Amino acid sequence: MRSGILSAALAFLCWGLFPIYFHALGEVPPMQILAHRVLWSLAFLLVVLAVRRQWNWLALVRQPRVFWSFVASAFLLSANWLVYIWAVNNGHVIEASLGYFINPLVNIMFGYLLLKERMRPAQWAAIGIAALGVGWLTWQSGSVPWIALFLAASFGGYGLLRKTAALGALEGLSFETMVLFPFAAGYIGWLTLQGANVFVTSPSDTTRLLLVAAGPITAIPLLLFATGARKIPLSILGLLQYLSPTIQFALGVWLFHEAFSSDRMVGFLMIWAALALFAGEGLWRSRASKKT
Repeated sequence: MRSGILSAALAFLCWGLFPIYFHALGEVPPMQILAHRVLWSLAFLLVVLAVRRQWNWLALVRQPRVFWSFVASAFLLSANWLVYIWAVNNGHVIEASLGYFINPLVNIMFGYLLLKERMRPAQWAAIGIAALGVGWLTWQSGSVPWIALFLAASFGGYGLLRKTAALGALEGLSFETMVLFPFAAGYIGWLTLQGANVFVTSPSDTTRLLLVAAGPITAIPLLLFATGARKIPLSILGLLQYLSPTIQFALGVWLFHEAFSSDRMVGFLMIWAALALFAGEGLWRSRASKKT
């Protein structure tokens, strides 16, 4: 249990610190960061697979249903990555954190609408309170928080596809990066011919090292998460997932000094109240089930 909690917590800690990494690559356009993230992630994952001699799963991706489901999840994941990178490098870390705060509630709605899962009264109440919070943020700012909603919806859709996936976390991410590799490699090749590839043109070795580091930075948290998820109850995992957006929110306020007015705080408090209701009800039901 302790090693599982530690592994999962380290994974969410890494994801929470992602804004610092992407902010350090502020001179690199988001699309280039995404392309390099795909290339170096695949290189790192292939090394991990080779060390573990874990290739049997390749036979599964020949099945059309498995293949196309992972093509869909790959493009959802890349869209989520791109918007997140753009948000961080354009001063929207707080709004990006909001997307991952409301993501669990989006997952519930997807389960209800698409998987016909039943929703409990407390879950309906949590979603209603969160919707009021999003409505408040929209009204006080004069625009819909589209970054948060897109991140929540895209990651929720990605999770929905992976929920019934035939591959594990490592194999699934490896195949997703294989799907994206031709597009990323073609884009980087075209940039190189145009003299616009920052990896080549940048005078900074630090920038190049940071781009190469995208491989382990992407894969290691995922492996930690997969290890932890197998060892701890879902109730604990569900609470730990809030560590990541909480760290991102704190970084946006105190490190990047993004604007956060009292009016905006009201909307966030509504969403945090919804999450507290959701998490509390889940813990209560889990303990009641154990007693039974």
